[in-house]
Parts: sequence; structure tokens; C-alpha cells
Amino acid sequence: MAPIRPPHVAIIGSGFAGIAVAAELRRAGYTSFTIYERAARVGGVWRDNTYPGAACDVPSHLYSFSHAREPRWRFRFARQPEILRYLRRCVEHYGLTDHLRLSTAIVAAHYDEQQCRWRLRTESGEQVQADVLVPAVGQLSEPLVPDLPGREEFAGRAFHSARWDHGCELAGKNVAVVGTGASAIQFVPEIAERAAKLTVFQRSAPHVVPRPDRPYRPRHEFAFRRVPGAQLLGRLGVWLFFEFAGRGMTTAQPIGRAFTAVARRHRAAQLAEAETAEGMTPDHAIGCKRVLFSSDYYPAFNRPGVRLERESIERVTPSGIRTADGIEHDADVLIFGTGFDAQHFLSSITVRGKGNRLLSEEWGDGARAYLGMSVPQFPNMFLMYGPNTNLGSGSIVHMLESQARYVVRAVREIVRRSGAALEVRAEAAEEFDREIQERLQHSVWTTCSSWYRGADGRISTNWPGSMAEYRRRTRRVALDDYRVLSPGAVQS
Repeated sequence: MAPIRPPHVAIIGSGFAGIAVAAELRRAGYTSFTIYERAARVGGVWRDNTYPGAACDVPSHLYSFSHAREPRWRFRFARQPEILRYLRRCVEHYGLTDHLRLSTAIVAAHYDEQQCRWRLRTESGEQVQADVLVPAVGQLSEPLVPDLPGREEFAGRAFHSARWDHGCELAGKNVAVVGTGASAIQFVPEIAERAAKLTVFQRSAPHVVPRPDRPYRPRHEFAFRRVPGAQLLGRLGVWLFFEFAGRGMTTAQPIGRAFTAVARRHRAAQLAEAETAEGMTPDHAIGCKRVLFSSDYYPAFNRPGVRLERESIERVTPSGIRTADGIEHDADVLIFGTGFDAQHFLSSITVRGKGNRLLSEEWGDGARAYLGMSVPQFPNMFLMYGPNTNLGSGSIVHMLESQARYVVRAVREIVRRSGAALEVRAEAAEEFDREIQERLQHSVWTTCSSWYRGADGRISTNWPGSMAEYRRRTRRVALDDYRVLSPGAVQS
């Protein structure tokens, strides 16, 4: 009897999600996998987001893998360059380099029902095959630039924060920033020091709380390296804080009110002008939109030449931005801090499952997946950072680690069944989605408009529970929720 061929796993994306799956496969002894990355380097969002001040808003010790803890963090909240270095070290540590195919964009994936295999097509037209497909492109990989009238007419330099133009000199320039989200609050203080004039166009004021950052000294690194449990204890403390804070967005309103008070005091203490403070007062409950962490965003507006503009944008003109009140704001540079297209999962890849079903059509009324990973009619496909796995409070790396372990357990089940495919049952997926959507209706995320919600109000992004609950629910593959498909068998 010929030996059983181990299933080959195709991982699309080399950010935290893709590296998480690859590392878990190696830790479990599997070596038959390929990581396809459209860029020339690994790193995902931490490769792409190189804007001034880019940093994580989750403390470093929790924003890393539990099996690859890093004692050399320079700051409590790691900056973009050191997070990127950490990811590269993980690639080296787990021996993933030989599994990488860089500068290789997967543009289409089609499930072969007879062979129980996925057939992938690259941008160059090359055809490759895999037994298991793991799209790990995430929710925040496609920059969203608003389709403002006249945008193409702007005569100056214009770019999105995730595609920062480092060749554009901002010193002495009139700069217009559109957006006040998580990226903007990091780069606005940085460029405020250089620009002659900076106008920030705000559609909705965010809740901002202090970021208790600090540099780590040699003594900290010594403790993290040499003192048993020191780093683990720090990680546990951060995890507990975020689990507690998360309840304020779902089940415990008093916690939310406490954080609202913190944000209010922070705003009052840091803004010099009452008018500016009023304009930066949110009109929604804390947590409905992403809560932002910064200790230098508000002070940037105390600088001469920096101002907040609350009027809605009517159009972009060749020389700047015209607002609804008819005033034209001159600008030499236009920067979009407008986030990402988080609603259209896998929008860069055409995915077809059984019966030639198109995933984008299956998700026509909103993306959904069992445990955020499995979709009926798309066997042996496991999404990373898929629908309803984002967090309002916590570390997405913790969630990705749970998902990666689940994928490895699924691969183990496939091995036991000699190359069969696992397809989540429609009834299991529907029951899961009903539960999640019903729980989300009681969350703060339903009380305002944000990138968490689609145009119809459906929340396809966020997880309504805790990190601990998700870890528990992904601890094993419940085979009763799956159909086992064999190669060559009739599938329906």
C-alpha cells in the first residue's frame, strides 16, 4: 500500500495570521505547506503601515504569540518597526523561509469536488494545488479611500496612510488630513511638528483614552529573560484588563460608563480651547466605534497652525478641500486616514466552492462563517481573522492563535481520514450565526454607525464574547458539525 500523502496547506498572506498558522503547523510536525504573499516581504499590515508614529495599541507582551514571547521589546506599546522585526524573527525561528512564495498574488481559488482539492491561480497565471486553503488576508488589508467628488482633480500629493508617501516632504506645507481614526491619531501628532498648517477633517469624534506607554530598560529585559514567569505575569495582567474592559461593550454598562469618564477627563485636561474640546466630544457611547489610545493626539491641536474642521466635505478641488459651508481649505498635501474596507472579506480573491458557487455571492447579504472560519459549500477552507472574530477590546493575536490551533486540529482530522475534506454543515453554520447576531444586538456596537457594521446594520466583524470564550470554543473540532467528503464520491 502506498504511503498516505500528507495534505498540502496553502496559506494566503504572511502577516500575523499567516505566520500563526504556519508556526502551529511546524510545531505540530507538519511541513507540507506554502505561504503565498503578494508583496516582496512578510509582515502584512505591519509591513504596509509605515506612517509616522505607527504603533500597536495593545501592549507588546499580549500582542505576540504565547509560544514566541519576546523579551526585547523596547516599549510597552511596540512601534511598527519592532513588530515587523518580531514577525521576521518568527519566520526564522520556525523555519518558514523555505515555505514562502513572495511576490506571488493568489487571485482565484476553485474547489475541485472530484479530487477534494483546491486549485489556485496566481496573478501571473500559474496554477497550483492544495488540499487545504487558509486565506489569511485579514480584515484590514485593503485601504479604503472615500470616493469624494473631485478627488482626482487635486493638484498636490495625495495618499492613504497605509500607503505612506515617504518621498513627500511635509515641512512647511499646508496638509489636510481626512479622518480621525486609529491611524490618524498616531500620525497627526508627528506631522503637526513639521507642517506649516495642518487641518484635520473630522466626521465623528472618537473616544480617546490615555496610552500608558513607557520604554523598557535593560533591567526589564533582564527580568523578562531571567526571572521565571515575569513576562507571563505581565501578559496575564494585560489579558485580564482587556477581558474586563470588553464586558463594558457587551454585557456590563457600568464598566463602559467608567471608561467614558476617563476619556472625558483626558479630553478636558489636554485640550486648551473649550471650542476645540467641544468639537472633539463624541456623540456616541464609548466602544460603539473603536476606542483609541493616545496621550499626544489632543495636545497636537494646541499647537499654532493645527485646527479641527467639523464641517462635512463637499468636494476636493485642485487646490484643497471645499466644505459644505462653502469655505475652501487650501492644501498642498492630502492624507487619507480613512481606514480599511473591513466589510468585504477576501475581496481581492475570486473564491469558488462546490457547484462553482462564488463566495462573494454567498456573502451578498453579509459575510458569515462558523467560528469565523468555515463556510458551507467551501470544504477544507479555513479563514483566519474571518467574519465576527474582530475584538473591541483585546489582542487579535490571541484570537489568531486560537484559530491557528483549530486549523492544525482540522488538518489532523483530514490526515486520519486519508485525504478527505471537511465541510461545515449548513445547519451548524446557521445556528452559530443566529447566536452571534442575537448576542451582538445587545452590544454597544449596534448604537451607532461604524466600520464594524455593514450598510444594512449587520455586524460582520466583531466577536460578541471574550477571548477566553473563543479559545474554549475552538479548542476542538466538533466533527458532528462537519460532513466528511471523500475524493471521487458524489457530493451534494
